[in-house]
Amino acid sequence: MSDDKRYDEWTQGPEVPPGQRHRVSDRPVAEGEDADALRERQRLQQLEMMDRWMSGVLTEQRRSRRWKLFFRLFFAALILASLSLTVYGLFFVADKPAPAGPLLGVVRVEGVIDAQGEASAERVIEGLRRAWEDSAVSAIVLKINSPGGSPVQSQRVYAELRRLQQQGAKPIYAVIEDIGASGAYYIAAGAREIYAAPASLVGSIGVIQASFGLQEAIDRLGIERRVFTAGENKAFLDPFSPIEPDQRRFWQQVLETTHRQFIDDVKAGRGERLADDPRLFSGLIWTGEQAQRLGLIDGLKSVDELSRERFGEVRVKDYTPGLDPFERLTRQFGRVAAQWLGLPSAASPVRYQLP
Repeated sequence: MSDDKRYDEWTQGPEVPPGQRHRVSDRPVAEGEDADALRERQRLQQLEMMDRWMSGVLTEQRRSRRWKLFFRLFFAALILASLSLTVYGLFFVADKPAPAGPLLGVVRVEGVIDAQGEASAERVIEGLRRAWEDSAVSAIVLKINSPGGSPVQSQRVYAELRRLQQQGAKPIYAVIEDIGASGAYYIAAGAREIYAAPASLVGSIGVIQASFGLQEAIDRLGIERRVFTAGENKAFLDPFSPIEPDQRRFWQQVLETTHRQFIDDVKAGRGERLADDPRLFSGLIWTGEQAQRLGLIDGLKSVDELSRERFGEVRVKDYTPGLDPFERLTRQFGRVAAQWLGLPSAASPVRYQLP
């Protein structure tokens, strides 16, 4: 065999150049081999090559089927495990007799207070009503860890707390963990008593609305902003347009009105417990230790300390409605996508929230 001939792995022989393949049958017949024997040998080689190709295809198909079977079994196992946990929770855990003694209902307010978030008024109010309507619950604790958020959502929860406490003698306490600022403190002010840790951040009784003035930036870039409105002040909050002095005064009045609503409700909830300090409603935030001296909270206690002091050994049950993980993910993704694309948000620009 010459050096320029390459080995064909399919035929296990020398590779035939493309231009010479049609002349294979014209090769001289080997000594002792007639034309029929040569054609039979070529046919057998072709069958062997086809057999190897078919074997490779079947091997790939079997590998693909094995992976499909693996994933089907995996998802079937997940579904079976989920069903087993559900049945166990419904028929075994729920049937266990509850230990005797008072029950403390807990409702959590965590994260930014927002209509589309975990700390929405709808979710918190639903948890409060569940705990209130459960006759086994002796008291309710609002467990707060939030920097604040929507004024409307905060006002709704505050109003519900006041309404419930006017209906009966079941006490509602607020316990602030790391932070209970602005709209979160607004909610806490509706409880009978407020407690926090010495290092908790409490207060920030103020209103904020923040944006940017970018009109000079687009002028320098040679960009023309086209906004069509009916009403001379319709676009006064547009960050790409200048704001006039009378518009600035008007918007400041809106913020001050919202601030006054905040102050009035805090005074109604806390009453004479508030200290006479002009800084109280200035937007400052205090530690739990400072907040106690100012009358913003009633003591320095955690949920466990409060429950032991008031009820002794007490059972604690969380009444906060659960969130669907898929729904939480899609909401978060939609909110982030809207911010990146510059789409308008339904949330109010005015916030009871730390900047």
